Amino acid sequence: MFVIVAACRTVGWLVKRFFDQPQVVGEMIAGIILGPSLFGLLTPDLQHMLFPKETKSVLFVGAQLGVGLYMFLVGVGFRADHFKSNAKSALAVSLSGMAAPFLVAIALTPWLLGMNLFGKGVAPFQAMLFMGAAISITAFPVLARIVQERGLTKTPLGSLSLSAGAIDDAGAWTVLAIVLASFGGGPMVAVKAAVGGGLFALFMLTLAPRLLAPLGRWAEREGKVTPALLGVVVMLFMLSAWAMDAAGLHSVFGGFLLGTAMPRGLLTRELKKQLEPFTIALLVPMFFTFSGLNTQMNLVNSLGLAAVAAVILAGSILAKGGACWAAARLTGQDNATAMGIGALMNARGLMELIIINIGLQKGIIGPALFSMLVVMALVTTLMASPLFELVYGKKARERGELGALNDDAEDEVVVAPAPAR
Repeated sequence: MFVIVAACRTVGWLVKRFFDQPQVVGEMIAGIILGPSLFGLLTPDLQHMLFPKETKSVLFVGAQLGVGLYMFLVGVGFRADHFKSNAKSALAVSLSGMAAPFLVAIALTPWLLGMNLFGKGVAPFQAMLFMGAAISITAFPVLARIVQERGLTKTPLGSLSLSAGAIDDAGAWTVLAIVLASFGGGPMVAVKAAVGGGLFALFMLTLAPRLLAPLGRWAEREGKVTPALLGVVVMLFMLSAWAMDAAGLHSVFGGFLLGTAMPRGLLTRELKKQLEPFTIALLVPMFFTFSGLNTQMNLVNSLGLAAVAAVILAGSILAKGGACWAAARLTGQDNATAMGIGALMNARGLMELIIINIGLQKGIIGPALFSMLVVMALVTTLMASPLFELVYGKKARERGELGALNDDAEDEVVVAPAPAR
């Protein structure tokens, strides 16, 4: 754990100091460095000593808890009023951000099948659906970190990006559930993902705020969040994360949706103070390290495979970024805002790594295609923040629409104060 935290903080500081990248990008790179791609390649014995197989189950638990709690805090700071005012744009952006990548997947899949980059026995339809999900997904946790580190939490653009990212990722996970169902999981896998996830989201967006309102009054009455109240909130978080995982979607959606339903005011401000430091400093780095331990970057080892990787990368960027930009423009956003949305939505990050790790474990894709998709995930995530600053952020800060970047608060999950409901 010392090595994990030290590596994530150090690499995060380096990329922020010298490359103007958010801390989260450095942590993502640190996780991959600690895995077999570099550390394990240079000093395999030392890497095995630090990360024996027995530790992976512990890291997995900490990783899921960390990313889930982080997304809960993101949901707590989510501005529902901004979402309501941009619901049309969010839906259009998310649907377009899925449709265009699926068209790219339809075009690329026969070529990739011909090169034997998928697993044995994978049908063209299954391969196409998997590639569509992999290309269309957005790095929801990473997107949330970028939104906060770039001062977008209280802005319509930030809420629109998070809303579109949430819808986008829910759709991608549903498609993945359909693929897994076709591999023997049965049709109930897909039914649970679509119906169960949809009903849970509907409940959290409609009935849950009223049911959770007594928690806000409890905090106001005590003047703080007591251990008993914190225990109730943590139990609700665990239950929500389990519900999404049981439905076949990722547990992070449960945490995020619960956060959006929590009563605003003293409760949310105190939850932030109590949960954020531990989550950011310790648990989230476990998530990046666990994913990095399952990533190998040295399998794209020929010019032919490098060319395939380049085509996948170019098609993914143009399809996702271009479609999200066009949808935002068609729903009334100005060009700078639409370009900023396209830049943010194009990041794929660790959600991509989660999906392709599942694909590799289930035999849907081979190791070479896995590595190509890892490269795509890294490049699109690395380019998101500087591209956003180029097309939107820098000029918006000059106009005073966004605050200056704060190097001392790069990890802060901002919770906007609002009246208790």
